[in-house]
Amino acid sequence: MAQDETQRTFKKMSAEIRTASPSSLGAYAIVQATTSSFIFYSNIDSDFLKERVRYFFDGTILKKGVIKPSGTPLTYNPASEIVSELIHDVANDATSTFRYYDTNYDGTTQSLTEPINISIVRLVKITIVIDKDPLVSPGPITLTTQI
Repeated sequence: MAQDETQRTFKKMSAEIRTASPSSLGAYAIVQATTSSFIFYSNIDSDFLKERVRYFFDGTILKKGVIKPSGTPLTYNPASEIVSELIHDVANDATSTFRYYDTNYDGTTQSLTEPINISIVRLVKITIVIDKDPLVSPGPITLTTQI
């Protein structure tokens, strides 16, 4: 069940990240890139406005926060963020969830180091380790995608 939950989430994340683009206010497409969170702008609901999308962790849960711009003039109000839970039982203790690469990535290149220069990011690699109960078999499951 956890593997299915992660694969469904990866599919949705991939579609949203692939369509990342400047915000409705003209800000750069990527807001923040760290090993435990990724924030960007993308039109995830097919209207004419770009939403601010934030993937982040709250304990062992990968969550997604979305802010739709509103007002006149438009603003992205953090108080209007809608947060949903995506993947449970994440056990990424020593594994960076988000890794970033520039145009030199050849499959073996080391990821960019923090602080990430967001203007050179061209590929995002997401790794999720799931383990509902570390004391019970089966062991952890690791799933990865690249966007």
